[in-house]
Amino acid sequence: MKLNELRAVPGAQHDAKRIGRGHGSGNGKTAGKGHKGQKARAGHGFRPGFEGGQMPLQRRLPKRGFNNIFRKEVYAVNVSALNAFEDEAVVNREVLENAGLVPSGCDAVKFLAGGTLTKKVTVQADAFSAAAKEKIEAAGGKAEVI
Repeated sequence: MKLNELRAVPGAQHDAKRIGRGHGSGNGKTAGKGHKGQKARAGHGFRPGFEGGQMPLQRRLPKRGFNNIFRKEVYAVNVSALNAFEDEAVVNREVLENAGLVPSGCDAVKFLAGGTLTKKVTVQADAFSAAAKEKIEAAGGKAEVI
């Protein structure tokens, strides 16, 4: 099969409804809009969430808590994850993202002391727990705050 031989499944495509083209079109007189009312008028449209004047759902539900717009997304990584890298490697956020250990959208990376570290690596991160820094240096590596 070639790209030029591809066809839609029968019944998958429909002709566009040609409204306002007279009685012969099957949508004459009111052009498929029914009789009067807000939806029959030109330019009708409701904003998302509009419920005809009834108090909308997003206003009926209770609000709780506080959303800090200045919040920083700090991603925690255990030192045991560093065993995936070779000895003498320099591990920074870009390397962690490429390895799939850290998502690309986070604001900061903090290393925690979970697990054991057997490799001698230089780690560049935004923060380290005291125990994580100790473990990295005990293995012969360096913990650099950037």
